Amino acid sequence: MDEAVSMLADRIEPGDHVWWQQGPSEAITLIDGLLRLCEERESEEPVHAFSGLSLNPRFGEPLPAGIDLTSYGAMGTLRSAAGAGRLGIVPCHYSAVPRLFAHRRLGADVALLQVSAPDDTGQVSFGVSADYGADLLEHSRVLLAEVNHAVPFNPHATTLSLASLDAYIETHRPLPENSVRTPDAVDLAIAGSIAELIPNGSTVQAGVGSLPNAIYGALQGHSELGIHSGVIADPILDLIDSGVITNSRKEIDRGVSVGAMALGHRELYESLPHRSSIRFRETTYTHNPAVLSRLGSLVAVNAALQVDLNGQVNAEMVDGRYLGGIGGQADFARAASATGTLSIIALRSTSRSGSTIVPALSGGFVATGRPDVDVVVTENGVADLRGLTHSQRAAALIGIADPEQCESLHSALGEQHSPSLPRTPRLAMSSHSS
Repeated sequence: MDEAVSMLADRIEPGDHVWWQQGPSEAITLIDGLLRLCEERESEEPVHAFSGLSLNPRFGEPLPAGIDLTSYGAMGTLRSAAGAGRLGIVPCHYSAVPRLFAHRRLGADVALLQVSAPDDTGQVSFGVSADYGADLLEHSRVLLAEVNHAVPFNPHATTLSLASLDAYIETHRPLPENSVRTPDAVDLAIAGSIAELIPNGSTVQAGVGSLPNAIYGALQGHSELGIHSGVIADPILDLIDSGVITNSRKEIDRGVSVGAMALGHRELYESLPHRSSIRFRETTYTHNPAVLSRLGSLVAVNAALQVDLNGQVNAEMVDGRYLGGIGGQADFARAASATGTLSIIALRSTSRSGSTIVPALSGGFVATGRPDVDVVVTENGVADLRGLTHSQRAAALIGIADPEQCESLHSALGEQHSPSLPRTPRLAMSSHSS
């Protein structure tokens, strides 16, 4: 029995509820040890585990019967577990995750943490995050850690005392990186249209991936932007270094880019301790409606799998396959539309499953409701839905769909003729306005 399995076996009982951090903060050595322990205990009551976004390749393999795995979505390598029927999805806003644990709707008996080596005062750091992990510490009976010497000690992330840990092992394992393809012509076309919608001085929220990377790249001509987002991604560093992101006009956290976690490459992770203008905060802050409502400059840019002709957004499932989750999309979209500046949904007009502008969402799953969607953007243009009736919204969305799908979309509406609305409705705001 190796060191990780031995430590876990002494402290995790059958039926316990275990959670771990997500993304590059995953305690992969401990998680893999837990899976081996569950294989050994296969005939006993399963361990109940909660995971967020995973970059752990082990979840691409069959899971032992001795673990019952739950998440708020099928992100990263968890898609494989979802496809195999081994992942339970809790459909909730990301802002609700800490509250579900606080109210014991989800269990937190044992935490599996990844932390840095201690500093001179005996403090260890999450290094590249705060996120829900910072919120769940107080609800956990046992704190077990992988002290990973590859994790940078970052005073701008969550820190805790090494002495507060019940047990730990030491490793030197590179943090998993989030590799995405280079943005293509379609990504760049969408990004260019979105950049025209974002005024100078905006506080921007966007995700990670090829399209968000393209969107950040398209903002190089802007000025005085701020960041308040769930994720700090690689391109944000370029915008900070070029003087585009200054956070000088944010209503709160002025001068500071705020995120829940970093997700990118090694250069991003290693630079964070030296960048006091990037701070990681717990989910109960980054996604808190009361906090977001104070950001009148907020522009939220979120991706979708599908948008229906009412403007409702599916970010979870297509063709019976769970590919994502509600996540923080609705948290930010609602705030940006109601008390901020603009809520934007971005997507390619087609996917492997066909048109992404659809008469009805796959499975009927709605991640973000139509009142919280101001603008939808594809490579074919911009549909500004603000102030439009149901029929006008449908016409505007058909106008940015794949041209080969427009006739079938009209037929689905029972229309005999194409509505006489312009392909790209006139926008209320001018580009690069101050």
